Amino acid sequence: MRPARDRVEEALARIADPKGEGARACLTVYAQAAQSAADASDARARAGITLGPLDGAIVTIKDLFDVAGEPTRAGSTILADAPPALADATVVRRLRAAGSVIVAKTNMAEFAFTGIGANPHYGTPGNPADRTRVPGGSSSGAAVAVADAMCEIGIGTDTGGSTRIPAAFCGIVGFKPSKFRVPTDGAFPLSYTLDSIGPMAKSVAQCAAADAVMASEEPWAIEPATLAGLRLGIPRGLPLSELDQTVAARFAAATDSLRRSGLRLSDEALPLLDDMVRLNAKATIASVESYAIHRERLATRGAEFDPDVRVRIEAARNISASDYIALIHERSGLVRAMEAHLAAADLDGLVLPTVPIVAPTLAEVSAAPEAFAVRNRLSLRNTGIVNYFDLCAISLPLPQEGGLPVGLMLVARNGQDRKLFRMAATVERLFAA
Repeated sequence: MRPARDRVEEALARIADPKGEGARACLTVYAQAAQSAADASDARARAGITLGPLDGAIVTIKDLFDVAGEPTRAGSTILADAPPALADATVVRRLRAAGSVIVAKTNMAEFAFTGIGANPHYGTPGNPADRTRVPGGSSSGAAVAVADAMCEIGIGTDTGGSTRIPAAFCGIVGFKPSKFRVPTDGAFPLSYTLDSIGPMAKSVAQCAAADAVMASEEPWAIEPATLAGLRLGIPRGLPLSELDQTVAARFAAATDSLRRSGLRLSDEALPLLDDMVRLNAKATIASVESYAIHRERLATRGAEFDPDVRVRIEAARNISASDYIALIHERSGLVRAMEAHLAAADLDGLVLPTVPIVAPTLAEVSAAPEAFAVRNRLSLRNTGIVNYFDLCAISLPLPQEGGLPVGLMLVARNGQDRKLFRMAATVERLFAA
């Protein structure tokens, strides 16, 4: 691999390019610190020493991660003058210890609460496939930074799809781990119950390397699975409804390719999804927990919130403690039921479109609150299933064929992250052929 200093200089040049998206994608740039970290990595390499597969990797971190000595804005101007963090977030410490070169903090939807990725405070980075379109959220800047080569790996969070949605919209890989594996300490919360932390990159192997570091696991080399004999279920009903023409055509082509490779696909009825929709009809866990986090800010500085974010948080204003407890309790039962169903079905995983639509234009989602709400709901719909049922998932870019990016989502049971990575590496290779 080329020296880290050369690669970080190229990344910094792309961030600084006035014709690019750097000013909107990267809210804080750590030029001097990144150059020093790159030099240290190169010195280790010359001495024959390595800290692991992320030593010298150029990395960005989402604006909601604590970095000692600076406020954690979480994409909001409200927290721009907050007291500085006393320590780095756990995942940031682990990334530094692994030799990662952290080059910037990336833009995001305010308080991580939209799948669109628009930010009225700091600007919305344009989608690399079409700058008039949104990048997806909430980890918007991270996906654009990866796709535009401002970094090699972008670290985001995923509460309802916030790594996988922007990955799908921007044509890269995005991973959501089993929640228990990666600590969220030092990450500004959206939902204590659903938040997880995951990487985005241009390859499955890069995501796997970053995931292992953040989970404090030993590095490992992915041995791709053999597709012949694997069995994936295609969930019928909700996940395949309202697909736009591009997504429908690409998903059909992808499943045809998987069948021809020897992978066994079966249609799966998942009535538990109807139970999820029923429980979420009154309020979502994310909105209830977010309202608890922000209720004092709403009372004192409500006018400073992104209106599209504020309306989602305030949807839970009148939810009682007993309603919330019932919501959590019933969700726990559904999580157990889904685990039992997938185990009994003898499936290696599920496969479905990451997002049922391609990235909408910024003009579309800015036209009216109703238009934003519809596109946001569709953006989050399929990915949110994974967080709700406490599963792990990865979004892989399908061949673009000159069009807009579309993501294919592979889903595995809780704790089967490495199995998922092996399947994903094989599917990635299939689509690259």
